[in-house]
Amino acid sequence: MKELGYELLHDPRRNKGTAFTEDERARYRLHGLLPGEVESMETQLLRVKEQVDHFAYPINKYVYLLQLLDNNETLFYRTIMSDPVKYMPLVYTPTVGDACMQFGHILRRPRGMYISYKDKDRIKEILWNWPEEDVRVAVVTDGERILGLGDLGISGMGIPIGKLCLYTACAGVPPEYTIPITLDVGTNNKNLLSDPLYSGIKEPRIKGKEYDDFIEAFVNAINEVHPKVCIQWEDFAGPNAIRILEKYRERVCTFNDDIQGTASVIAGGLLTACRFSGVPLKEHKFLFLGAGAAAVGIADLIAKVMMKEGESKEKAYSHCWLFDRKGLVVRSRTDLAEYKIPFARDNEQVGSFIEAINLIKPTSIIGVSTIRGAFNKEVIELVSSLNERPIIFPCSNPTSHSECTADEAIKWSKGKVIFASGSPFDPVVYQGKTYYPSQGNNVYIFPAVALAIFATEARRVTDGMFIEASYALAEQTTAEDLEKGLIFQPMSNILQVATKIAIKVADYVFENDLAGVPRPDNMEAFIKCRMYKPEYN
Repeated sequence: MKELGYELLHDPRRNKGTAFTEDERARYRLHGLLPGEVESMETQLLRVKEQVDHFAYPINKYVYLLQLLDNNETLFYRTIMSDPVKYMPLVYTPTVGDACMQFGHILRRPRGMYISYKDKDRIKEILWNWPEEDVRVAVVTDGERILGLGDLGISGMGIPIGKLCLYTACAGVPPEYTIPITLDVGTNNKNLLSDPLYSGIKEPRIKGKEYDDFIEAFVNAINEVHPKVCIQWEDFAGPNAIRILEKYRERVCTFNDDIQGTASVIAGGLLTACRFSGVPLKEHKFLFLGAGAAAVGIADLIAKVMMKEGESKEKAYSHCWLFDRKGLVVRSRTDLAEYKIPFARDNEQVGSFIEAINLIKPTSIIGVSTIRGAFNKEVIELVSSLNERPIIFPCSNPTSHSECTADEAIKWSKGKVIFASGSPFDPVVYQGKTYYPSQGNNVYIFPAVALAIFATEARRVTDGMFIEASYALAEQTTAEDLEKGLIFQPMSNILQVATKIAIKVADYVFENDLAGVPRPDNMEAFIKCRMYKPEYN
């Protein structure tokens, strides 16, 4: 009893800090442990904003905000939700990339769970150590392909932590039902292996059967300990990401945001771009720079959207072209990974992206290469000469890996471009007009889909759910947004956008008999009553 107040102040989920009332201070023995003034959350929020603004560098703001999360979870989420445009880039991209790079050097208090392949035979026992008994969403990484930064090993934990912050801040998924997990399978990053402050296993990555057996053991264990869990795979290397998703998507409730979430937001952007350009989806040709998991995921979902709109499978897939490090993906190549084959064409092989553009004459180019400047002046001018309204989506993250900037795309296309990027860009003034670049951020999709899964207790996650999310996202873009050059609703409206998407996806879940709970009479009320609100109890 003596330590009740002190313990309460160190429990981030229950801590109110200076907002504890006089009655609560007396009840929980908090007098003397806090300053005398009882403050409102608005006053606390004012202090947080002032302290965040005090820091000059984003990484310092990130560290401060994560410390706030460790100290007062409610105030942290109230802060992020008060101004998502300002705070989301600090807790996730682009700042989280820097945070992962420096993970071992800025680590204060470990968050989430770290599960080593050396503990393969006791994963269930380890999972029981988590304080919450009912986990519904697990964001899981093995750290091999963190953003565009490559293999960061367990330092990639910043990604699952950041993702789950957005689950709550952007869609109201209650944080107590979430868990960030890093699977420590070693690292091939030589700098990390020689860094004394790297706290993961200092050995090369395991692979092959040993790796697959570890993933199998993890999937079985987490579904036994948390039978209602949805596993979101995050930042796995392309071949592993595709293989793991295909292996488990029909067995357990799971999805891969890099594949399906990215595909859904880009498909939503393209549906809006069709309204913008007046050209129907089935009349477009899409050329991808990059042919990894993200590219294949986007292309596959675009094809399925076309099939939903009446195209045959063969015709739908023929609208998408891939260009990888060795050139255009064509059938004559003998080096193609299996997942690229559905998009291989019978055309001649070409080795430069410019040649591919001249051959295909695409209406849209989509960058998922992580190669900064790949959409150079020559590329953008050529695509613009072929189209009245060229669609140019440089989707790579972080900003330093974007295929082009908004300024470059707008000026080199002479203002003709329909633009969306994976990273945020400031407004651009060109010939007296201000353009507001859209960010095709997965945050429009994955929190909303997760909210629908959480609320409905969906047994599986299907591509149909992501297609539904694409349509729900696209239909929220207004004529006023389009006039400003925006193909998505402003990020400041993310909670409202996500709520509407979750309602549509939940409706799809019930219509397709995927739910684990009875269908409600009022879907909107059903979703909203399950959403987290950052309020003190």
